[in-house]
Amino acid sequence: MFPSKKPQVKTGHFTIPALLCSAWILFAALDLPRLGASDYTAPERARFEATFHRAERARAENTNTVEVLWRFGHAAFDWADAQSRDRDRARIAQAGMDACNAALAIDPKCAQAHYFLALNLGQLAQTKTLGALRIVPRIEAAFAAALAADPAIDNAGPDRGLGLLYFEAPGWPTSVGDRTKARHHLERCVELAPAHPGNRLCLAEALLEWRDREGARAQLEAIDRDWAANRLRLADPALEADWRVWLQRRNALAARLKRPAIGLDPPSTNAPPPQPLAL
Repeated sequence: MFPSKKPQVKTGHFTIPALLCSAWILFAALDLPRLGASDYTAPERARFEATFHRAERARAENTNTVEVLWRFGHAAFDWADAQSRDRDRARIAQAGMDACNAALAIDPKCAQAHYFLALNLGQLAQTKTLGALRIVPRIEAAFAAALAADPAIDNAGPDRGLGLLYFEAPGWPTSVGDRTKARHHLERCVELAPAHPGNRLCLAEALLEWRDREGARAQLEAIDRDWAANRLRLADPALEADWRVWLQRRNALAARLKRPAIGLDPPSTNAPPPQPLAL
């Protein structure tokens, strides 16, 4: 059914049979910069769970409040991501999807509801085998609706999601993969939110797969130029798992471009800069 070895989601490299659209494609296509469920720290898992249960209580008390509903969808996505068992991931993701659909029944143009619907669909797809292929059009439609409503949410998340969906999915007639569309959306997310590490990483990884080494190198240089400032700007405990994977992806990209690896935190301005880490 699947390749004997799972593709390296964290680095953006995949080896998927042309007639399979595995859940791993969808996981990467949503640019979920995540570790495996077992790799989350205990405080991260506890925070996701607590946030989910708070959102669950708020939803029970405010069943017709759009913001409460999509925030539950957001919390469900995060908590589903930390699950190691498919049935738990699917159950939580389905609850998030239900909440987002309830929000959309009230406000069909709610960008956040469309966006977190797409993300929870991606979580659900991880629990499928060939069934993941049937979920792709639903993810595409949800991201497109979020893009039409508000392209700026989650640091250009709708363009990022569509770009990687078109990049990673098999092409016609099997699925929606399309290089021209992928490039358009990946470049657009960098235009809208150039300081977000995930946006430039997604574009750089795609450019490298398309054998545009100069383009990929330019994105890597921009990532490195802004790394220290972004590490401070996005200093949030909720993003630490994201930062760990962004670093892995950055260093994997650098290795392919014959550039040195770096560490996670920038050096103090009062100390001499350390030497790059050896791979």
